[in-house]
Amino acid sequence: MRILITGSNGFIGKNLGPYLAHKGHDVEGYDYIDGRFPDPKEYDRVIHLGAISDTTEKDVDKILKQNYEFSIKMLELCDTFGVTFMYASSASVYGSNTEFKENSPVNPQSPYAWSKYLFDRYVQSITEYQVNVQGFRFFNVYGPGEEYKNKMSSIACQAYKQGVFKLFPKKPKRDFVYIKDVVSATLYPLTNEVPSGIYEVGSGEARIFEDVLDNLEISYTYRNEIDIPEGYQYYTESDSKKWMPGWTPKYNIETGIKAYKKYLDGE
Repeated sequence: MRILITGSNGFIGKNLGPYLAHKGHDVEGYDYIDGRFPDPKEYDRVIHLGAISDTTEKDVDKILKQNYEFSIKMLELCDTFGVTFMYASSASVYGSNTEFKENSPVNPQSPYAWSKYLFDRYVQSITEYQVNVQGFRFFNVYGPGEEYKNKMSSIACQAYKQGVFKLFPKKPKRDFVYIKDVVSATLYPLTNEVPSGIYEVGSGEARIFEDVLDNLEISYTYRNEIDIPEGYQYYTESDSKKWMPGWTPKYNIETGIKAYKKYLDGE
């Protein structure tokens, strides 16, 4: 299968591309260049991961151009040429909800989250496609290959580099999902019948940040409550009812951090 990955040099792309190639697929990568678009008709499938992923980026026009308008163009091209389109959404669309329920409302709190939400809405607004379209709302991804992200890397990566870490108080919880589960979810539609839709990809467990650092055996202290930024996401937990039918994650915090720590330790 010929597969194009946009954002191939990003965190997920750098994990996904080599694995697909190892499985015998013909994989090509593309990274965003303003005004230029890859030609999807040469491929069997496009996996669209490319985006400005900095949740603190304030340039709305820049984010909308790359994350929203470029995504629409890629989807339109894929639909025109009959190429299955898969793309990365984000759990950030749920914003600062304090508790996830079966029908949790979206509540984007940043330009990045809004760009993801707007594209999800665009996808849902089109009633007929020639091709399958699958979106993945990735939760808090961590694992090998994220080191370059610096302040946008996971709490596990940042804490490992620093040795001691300052957490926000009030024990916020997140659904931490190991990169290998993200890769397995992205690969799943290649070998299984998956209807068009937007699916959540997470571990299914909301865990406190202290659990991450305890498993890394890293000490922590706490910041002042006034340091918590406006719109901070206190709680995320993916809903297994919103996973792809038949797909399940294999890692929880204990097994994921154990595997990640071996990588960070150079084992």
